[in-house]
Amino acid sequence: MSSNPQGPWRRAWARFKRQRLGYYSLIVFLVMLVLSGVAELISSDKPIVVRYQGQLYFPLIHDYPETTFGGDFPTPADYHDPYVLTRITQGGNWALFTPNRYGPNTLNYFASQPNPAPPSRENWLGTDEKGRDVLARLIYGFRVSALFGLALTFVGTLLGIFFGALQGYFAGKVDLVGQRLIEVWGALPELYLLLIIVSMFEPSVWILFVVLSVFGWMGLSDYVRAEFLRNRNLEYVTAARAMGLSDWQIIHRHLLPNSLTSVIAFLPFRKSAAVLALTAFDFLGLGVPPSTASLGELLAQGKANLDAWWISLSTFAVLVTLLMLLVFIGEAARAALDPRAD
Repeated sequence: MSSNPQGPWRRAWARFKRQRLGYYSLIVFLVMLVLSGVAELISSDKPIVVRYQGQLYFPLIHDYPETTFGGDFPTPADYHDPYVLTRITQGGNWALFTPNRYGPNTLNYFASQPNPAPPSRENWLGTDEKGRDVLARLIYGFRVSALFGLALTFVGTLLGIFFGALQGYFAGKVDLVGQRLIEVWGALPELYLLLIIVSMFEPSVWILFVVLSVFGWMGLSDYVRAEFLRNRNLEYVTAARAMGLSDWQIIHRHLLPNSLTSVIAFLPFRKSAAVLALTAFDFLGLGVPPSTASLGELLAQGKANLDAWWISLSTFAVLVTLLMLLVFIGEAARAALDPRAD
């Protein structure tokens, strides 16, 4: 075991940077994740800031009634309404809009063509069957998929490390009983179980998250278990036991840091599986509520409206790009953590 634990990780990071495709894929993915995280500043049906009659208003933060801008109704202002738009952009007034002036659920009541409408100057990637902007739903849908994948990967990794470490470190009866329980748990029909739960409750991303979390850790636990079984009887572990360290200290300080290679290399592929699972269940109507922007829901709309090619084509491009980035990152991480690498 190295006296400087940061050394191997620094060398692994240097090897990862030499994997140009994976390194730049990581940068692109992080940029896309950050941009989707501030989606309200990129695509929204509300201005970022409005200066009206010498006062500043921030519609992204607070809803203002139409009467605030000289309208007749106390309902929330519709900033696509030509009358409201004229009031806040003329006579010395101004408004700073987002690059795309549509939110994920904004209906374009002023479209010149029936829905789903093809790409135009108003809707850069067209509209869906309900008149919602496809670009806005792609941006917000990417955020839902990315955050769902990260959360599911995080929870699955914690559970996989916990159960894999217990089995691998204590071995014997603990490992034997654990393996039998995992075999029984893994044999449960995940899809049927989800169908039963969805029939009892309304579709929710939290229900899907819980169901996938309780099943998604088993693949990773096998890798962690194998690493712990291989390392538990090495000299540095034996020396740690002789020094009187507790089992938790040995696992936390020695075994776990030396068993993370397979875990880190597994993470991008686990996230890819999570994104695909959410997309598939959304496509079947078992995932997020219908009003929530998601890639699976857009693919379902593309299937139902084959003549609206812009829906399925743009969604497919975003989904493939996301999965390719994650695969390239995973391959680069695997190469960087290869103990046979220079």
